[in-house]
Formats: sequence, structure tokens, C-alpha cells
Amino acid sequence: EIHIKEPIEKEVNPRLLPGELLLCEASTVYKYMQEDGSNRGTYGKLVCTNFKISFLDDDSASDDNEPQFKNKIVGENDITLQCVDQIYGVYDEKKKLLTGQLRKYPEKLIIYCKDLRVFNFCLRYTKEEEVKRIVSGIVHHSQTPKLLKRLFLFSYASAAPNNTDERNQTVMFETLEDWRDELERTKGNVKYKAVTTNEGYRVSEKLPLYFVVPLCISEESILKYEGRGIPIWCWSCHNGAALLKMSAFPKEQDDSTSQMQKAFLDGIYKTISKPPYELLKLDDLSSSLPSLQDIQTAYTRFKQLFLIDNSTDFWATDVKWFSLLESTNWLEIIRRVLKKAIEVAECLEIQHTNVLLIEESATDLCCVISSLVQVMMDSYSRTKSGFQSLIQKEWVIGGHRFLDRCNHLHKSEKEEAPVFLLLLNCVWQLVQQYPPAFEFTETYLTVLSDSLYVPIFSTFFFNSQHQRDTNKSGESLKTQSGPFRFLTVWDWAVQFDPKAQAFLNNPLYAEKPKPDKSQRKTARFKHQRQLSLPLTQAKPSTKRGFFREETDHLIKNILGKRIGKFINSSDEPPNSLREFYDSWHSKPVDYHGLLLPRIDGPEIKVWAQRYLRWIPEAQLHGGGTIATAAKILDLMEEVQSLQVKMDEEHSQAVSGDVHSVPMLRNSARLSSLFPFALLQRQSVKPALPTSTWKDLEDEDDLVRRDDEFVDLSGDML
Repeated sequence: EIHIKEPIEKEVNPRLLPGELLLCEASTVYKYMQEDGSNRGTYGKLVCTNFKISFLDDDSASDDNEPQFKNKIVGENDITLQCVDQIYGVYDEKKKLLTGQLRKYPEKLIIYCKDLRVFNFCLRYTKEEEVKRIVSGIVHHSQTPKLLKRLFLFSYASAAPNNTDERNQTVMFETLEDWRDELERTKGNVKYKAVTTNEGYRVSEKLPLYFVVPLCISEESILKYEGRGIPIWCWSCHNGAALLKMSAFPKEQDDSTSQMQKAFLDGIYKTISKPPYELLKLDDLSSSLPSLQDIQTAYTRFKQLFLIDNSTDFWATDVKWFSLLESTNWLEIIRRVLKKAIEVAECLEIQHTNVLLIEESATDLCCVISSLVQVMMDSYSRTKSGFQSLIQKEWVIGGHRFLDRCNHLHKSEKEEAPVFLLLLNCVWQLVQQYPPAFEFTETYLTVLSDSLYVPIFSTFFFNSQHQRDTNKSGESLKTQSGPFRFLTVWDWAVQFDPKAQAFLNNPLYAEKPKPDKSQRKTARFKHQRQLSLPLTQAKPSTKRGFFREETDHLIKNILGKRIGKFINSSDEPPNSLREFYDSWHSKPVDYHGLLLPRIDGPEIKVWAQRYLRWIPEAQLHGGGTIATAAKILDLMEEVQSLQVKMDEEHSQAVSGDVHSVPMLRNSARLSSLFPFALLQRQSVKPALPTSTWKDLEDEDDLVRRDDEFVDLSGDML
């Protein structure tokens, strides 16, 4: 039963950003705690603005329970309109998806978010008129198609003061000078040139203002087919080999056009295949990697595993966790993308071959592979400013269609695909396998993924540089005229204060190469069984598998039981790639050199911090990596304080560093999903239904099931 408290007497008003307008609100709304099916929760006010949906209770005004890691823009009970995934109404205990006009209004509202939070609101004690206004308002402003200029991005840019951080070290690649500096940094300026052919967007609106092509490519060639069929430079390896990308010609053309385009391409290939250029390898990503539709389908299935309504649902899926996880195919897609990046790295590093990535628009999978290759091969891309510059170069200026792929305007679900999220998942695999090689942390990647849905930054809210430039002009409330000054997401001070920003930086980042054999040896065979699959697909497949003996070893050691249908490893990599992979993994890691991800079966894991952070049942209290990190940070602080005593002259500089380390006192009070989940609530595992107990008692029956992988611990973590 719900215990009805008196409505809040103290008036709680939402904290509004510049340009933010309150659209509708409802009082006496009851927010359930996401727990074991009980009706515990809190009363408050539910409001909808042109920026967010927000729940305000009497705790909203108090700073007593202020978390260490607080976002200044989006609070714990705030959902930006772009972050809303789906909204369901509950009518007589039945859930119904809410879209468009409503005839009947629900007694309960469930909001599923793109950052995987789930909010349950009871409207039974709210006035009928307020229910109509708030439900209609939320559905209309978060789910219906809208115009680009209606995004909060423009309201905020016109009203907010222009006090951006000029000290930002991220290279934005908006000027010719930025491209020339990058060419010089990678020593690619001997064979490649930055061109101004697209100034005024006279070649194509899809291309950036400035880009880099081989020296031998003429301006006429670039202009001929609006930039299609032209190899565009991404990055140069230390040995001179380069990574290039090209947008392909449409496949459905008449014969004469097709012949002309083929002749044009042959001419281009011949020009860039002869000295001083290296041999050229073409890689059509549309045929060698999953389609965008496959990626979207896999991710849609995958995220359903984490959009948990209550504790009972969580435990009901736990027995079939491996089976459910594998059936999504999301981890397999991550594996295939990482494998492709290893192939490209081998061509550049060992074969000294130029690689030309081909895709219809060269703005989706080309961005993923080129970014991954640079993270693996260029240690600069593993620093914070270097990684941010890489995202600017390959994605923002490179023309990834963020607006369409994130479906920010709700125009077409057919265009939606989590391509950028796929990259972050792949980079996370590298970060968790080789932490000292990265200046940033997994928390940084998680926050970056959240920032996709915060429309005060222009970084992820346009399809191209042209679209952003043409929409920059507008009336500003402050100056009455002149262009909008959009914020960039790389100014982290907008979202976090210095103490919170410390969580984005890796205190154990290896400033200098430090190969450590003992550390490498222990890390090699470590795995988190519950967040990775013990087996790949049970049926023979041309897409799956890597090393058979690795899988057999895991079956014996992890499950300790016979499981039918062993993996058929028919997709063994070519000999040269296999040798390259094995050879690299047999040596100590140079954290400032080439990094190759481990992609054997269970090495590909679920990004726990991002996907499980809102689920209390999935937290290890006082455990996980945070417990280790807390001890290491304590030790570091002790060493630094000793350094202060030993060297009085440098005490100020060193003590400054001491305070930059996040305070992690008493790791037993922290959760494994820190800093997002603090120990605010306990979750008790409910008694399993009789049918489930019967299944668990009959262990042999579970072993005989060929199509199902069982977590014998009964827990996800």
C-alpha cells in the first residue's frame, strides 16, 4: 500500500538555465524507487521545460546528500528531452506505449531514457487537469518531430553568456592551419596536402571546409563528382603508410555513368599507387562489417537487458543472462569492429601498405575504424586532448550525421543507429584492458556518451560542418545581432566543477613507456565471467570465433561442465594477421606504442559502468575496481606527501597534485559502479519462483540444454 503523505508545503521551483522556459507542471506526483516491487518512493512536483523533464521533491533544495560527482547541467532527477527513449502509460496494470494525441490518460507514467535510467511516476493522486497537461506536454515535447531551430541548443546559445574556456587544448580542425599542423605532427606533409577547394562549400555541403588529399590529386578531380571517389587522408603512420577514406559512388547507376566513374577511379588508384606512395589496399566496409541496420537492431535488443522496471524483473533474467546477452549480438559486433581495426593496423604497421576505407558516405563505419586505428597506433590519441581532437577531426568535422543517427529531431527512425556509441564501446574495451595507456578513465567515456543527449553543446547536434555554419546566424538576446556562439562539449567546466573533473583523469596514466611483464601476465588471464560471454555463437558461423583452444580452456575452467555444440572456429584469421596478433601479445606492452585489443571469446566485456550503473542489484558494495583504485590513490597520496617533506622547494606544486586526486576514503562505503552509484539503497534478492528453484536443483538438466548458457552463481556480478 502507498502511504499518502501530505503534499509538500514548501514551494520547490525548478532551477532554469538561460533560455529555459517552464511549459507545464503537476503537483502531488509520486516517484517510485526502483527496487523490489515495493511501493516506496517520494512525493514531489513533475515539471516539463523546453530543455528537460524534472522531478522536484523536498530533497531537491537541500545539499546535505550532495554527491561527489555532480553534473551542474543535468541533475539526478532530470531527463533532457533528447534523452527520452520511450514513454509508457499504465492503464489497469497494462503498459501501453504513448505517442501523439492521447484519448485517455494513464494512472502511472514510465519513462525509459537513452542513458538507461527508468523513472516510474504515479499520477493517481494528481489533479486530473494537471495529469492531462503534464502527460500531453511530456509526450509532445519529447516524442514528436521538431524543427532544428526548435532545439534548446539555439535558445541557450541566444541567452547564455559567452564565457567559454579559451584554455581548451582540443584541436577543432576548423581552420587550414589545424590541418597543416596535424600533417606536420604525423609527418604526412611530404605526400599529402591540405586543400581549400571546398571554401564556400562549392564542392559539397557534406565535406568539411578544409581537408587533406594526396599531393597528386588535382582540384578538377575533387570538383568533378562533388568529392566522391577522392581519397581523403585520415592519418599517417610513422613508416609513411597512410590511412585514407573515400565516399563511394552510388551503386545504382546507368551503364555510361558507371563506366565513366570506373575510369575515373582507376585513374585515381593508379596515381596514388605508384611511388612515392605505398601500395594501396582497398577495404569496402559495407561488405566487411555489419550494416547500420544490424547495429541498430543489436543495440535495441542489448539495451533492453538493462532497462529494468524493478528488482523482480532483474532476477528473472539472471538465470538466462548469458543466453540473453549472446542473442543480442552486440558484443559480437564490437568484436568484429575491433578485429577489422587490427587488420588495418597490420597493413599499416607490418606491410607498410596504404589502406583506403570505402563506404557510401564515408561518415559512419569509416569514422569508427579510422578512430580506432588511431587510438591503437598513436599514443597522442590516448591523451584526453588528443582523443577529443580525434573526435573533432573524424566525426564532428568529418561529417558524421549526429542529428540523424541519434534521431534528435524524431524525424526518421530508419536513419537512427548508435554508431558513435559503438566507437565508445570499442575504446572502452581498450581502456579496461590497458588502463595505464590512457590519460582518461572509463568515467570520462561514460560522461561523453551521456553528453550526446545534452543540447547545450553543438558538438553532437549537427549532421555536418555546413549545417552548423548555416544555422549559426541568428538573433542573440544579448547582442541583438550576430551569430550564435555555441558551446563545445570539450569545455568540461560547464558540466563539472574541478573536484568532479578529477574523475575524468586517470591518476595511473603512464607518462613514460613502462613495459611491465608481471603486470601483463596477471592481466592476461583475468576476466569478469558475468560481463562477457564464455562462448561465442553455438552454431558454425563465418562471422564468429577466434581461437578454438582459448574457448575450450574457458569452458573447462569457467563453467566446469560439458556444454554441447562447441564453437566451430571456421573464421580463423589469415596467417599473417594471426602471426601479427600472437607476436604482439607475446611481448610486454609498450603503453606509448601500438596497442592491440584482446578479442578472444570472453575478453569482450559489457561496459558495466555505463549499462549497470542505475541497477542497485548489479552493484558490489565495497568491491569492484573502485576498491582497488581507492587503495592505490591512498598510496599515491602518501608517496606525494613524503615527496613534499623530502623536497620543501617543490611542496606547492606537488601538493597541488595531491588535491587533484579524488577523495576516496573508506572504499567499503562505495559501490563498484562509483561515481554514478553511491550506497543510497540496498537491494535484497527476492525468493525465486518455485519453477526456477526446480530448474536450479536439476543441474544435469541445465547442462543438457544446448541452447542456453547458465550463470551458475545466480548473480550477474
